[in-house]
Amino acid sequence: MRNNRFLSIIFAIASALYSSAEEPADTLDLQLEEVTVSERISVSKLRGTATNTENVSAFELKRAACCNLGESFTTNPSVDVSYSDAATGARQIRLLGLSGTYVQMLTENVPSFRGAASPYGLGYVAGPWLQSIQISKGASSVKNGYESITGQINVELKKPQADPSLTVNGYADAMGKAEVNFDGNLRLSRRLSAGLLVHGEHSFASHDTNEDGFVDKPLVSQLAAMNRWAYLGDRYIFQGALKQIVEKRRSGQIGHHAHFTNPYVIDIRTARTELFTKNAYIIDPESDTNVALIASGSFHDMRSDFGLRLYDVRQLEGYLSAMFERKWTPLHALSAGLSLVCDNLDQHWRNRPDPDLVPTWRPEHELTPGVYGQYTFNLDNRLIAMGGLRLDHSSKYGFMLTPRLHVRFTPADLISLQVSAGRGWHTPHPLAEFHYMMASSRNIVIAKDLKAESAWNFGTSLTSKFRLADRKVSLGAEYYYTRFRSQLLLDLDTSPFEAIIRSSDGPSYSHTFQLEGNIEIIEDLSFTAAWRLTDVKANYGQGMVSKPLTPRSKTLFTLGWTPDMGLWQVDITCAITGSGRNPTPYLLGDGTASWSATYHPFATLNAQLTRNFRHWSIYIGGENLTAYHQRNPIIGASNPWGPNFDATLIHAPVDGAMFYVGFRYNFTKYL
Repeated sequence: MRNNRFLSIIFAIASALYSSAEEPADTLDLQLEEVTVSERISVSKLRGTATNTENVSAFELKRAACCNLGESFTTNPSVDVSYSDAATGARQIRLLGLSGTYVQMLTENVPSFRGAASPYGLGYVAGPWLQSIQISKGASSVKNGYESITGQINVELKKPQADPSLTVNGYADAMGKAEVNFDGNLRLSRRLSAGLLVHGEHSFASHDTNEDGFVDKPLVSQLAAMNRWAYLGDRYIFQGALKQIVEKRRSGQIGHHAHFTNPYVIDIRTARTELFTKNAYIIDPESDTNVALIASGSFHDMRSDFGLRLYDVRQLEGYLSAMFERKWTPLHALSAGLSLVCDNLDQHWRNRPDPDLVPTWRPEHELTPGVYGQYTFNLDNRLIAMGGLRLDHSSKYGFMLTPRLHVRFTPADLISLQVSAGRGWHTPHPLAEFHYMMASSRNIVIAKDLKAESAWNFGTSLTSKFRLADRKVSLGAEYYYTRFRSQLLLDLDTSPFEAIIRSSDGPSYSHTFQLEGNIEIIEDLSFTAAWRLTDVKANYGQGMVSKPLTPRSKTLFTLGWTPDMGLWQVDITCAITGSGRNPTPYLLGDGTASWSATYHPFATLNAQLTRNFRHWSIYIGGENLTAYHQRNPIIGASNPWGPNFDATLIHAPVDGAMFYVGFRYNFTKYL
């Protein structure tokens, strides 16, 4: 029976491919032209909402190789993604100058990548699976929870209810990494659709550019698959998905040129299962009155060895949300709901490189029910005001009150002003979020009196769109201020031999100011320039100082050219990262500093050339073409078992220029 179903699916795909070949050429050209026009909208500010939100389309994501979610922000001036260390490949996202724990990550408006998944979660979503990304700055809507402090990043994956399609993507780079992606969907009936997404990657070779004995990047092998279902009825709507990930990371002194009697090896093995369902019932279509129930869960099992230190964690996470929404009139809308978040972490860790030391058991359990209400006033999209209030109770940290307000004023199509204010929270899981610090000889010290992180965020943005000499121009300016009432600090300054995780003793804050402009130079040639200034400070025990490893500025230039009706596509991105502060160095025996107190600005250059055909695309590109890399990313690499070893002081790329090539095949049968 199963074989018959499988053969019927294969037959349906083959029939779709055959029928497309029989269609008249005029019809095909018309369909391709329509798709091209819609996809060329790269990044757009959403003006029909009160929040400061920009939409990153699939066309924008194809301007770079975009192997996973962590590589999807290369051309975005607002979001930075950097390595947290030079050994594990863990990446952290930074928005408004603050790290990813303050950015609420969502997958189709469902909270994701929390706790143990946060260090490597950006690599758990394949780039070719992405349909779009929405980036909201500031304290966002209260619908999705209390966790957004600097903003929300919502990831939309390819939908099963879209027109039936088949997509294959292949990629290989000069570093020895290869990957293949597949996604397809079918209409099983007028209302029921199914989709399958598959991703596989493997690192075949190791590289050691600076010849310090450690590989520049971990060797990663990953296999991921996601099965999606959708039922779209007249009143009832259902979405469901099941995703499985198996990944292995191996790093350290494992290069083919490395010959060590007792090599330092990092080995991380992860198995992760995710599932979610969305159920909505439309009570009254005319007033958009509906009720919805969202349920999601994940099981994350990670076993990791850092030399002779280890960290094993099993996290069971659950999320439940019931919502009611109604638009009373075109002016007034209301949303209200209940939520429940459950986190259960079973952790074992050995903090010292002693194989005879019994690992410490550190369980963490948290149950957080919540209730919220949100009101929206919309006057013809000229004046939009959205106010929300939610109350949550953490079984570990007590009550959390979250008020938020957003107002957008668009007096004319030429200009739009947006202001926001709100509070956000983050309940920390310190060991799960900072375990990458074990890639050093620092002793990890976790304070006993940790508090829930709490911060107020205030922001304003001004955008303008107009034509200059019959060319499209858009300009934007924004400022955000985040002030913490309580913040979890990773203190690397108090002692060079300790990583102290504690709650802040005094105030800490972040100021972010950004200017951005985009101009259509000629038809099919666009240029974007952005400049951002960031001031992030906290008290690490010696007064207010800049947060270490956080650049003070960033300048970004992007150039996109799509000549010949989009048959060719040229994309160039140049980023200039400003200087910053390193953690406080210590003095060596000869009186010199162990490392520089600051680091200098540096520039990176990425470029990609794409040739598009009817159903095919071939692309070739390069990353970090300036070949700039941190000279000594690993402190004490010659003696990783000694007291001075540290692979976590990363502020720049750790390897040189990298070249890649790939292809995309896409067939879509329009219904």
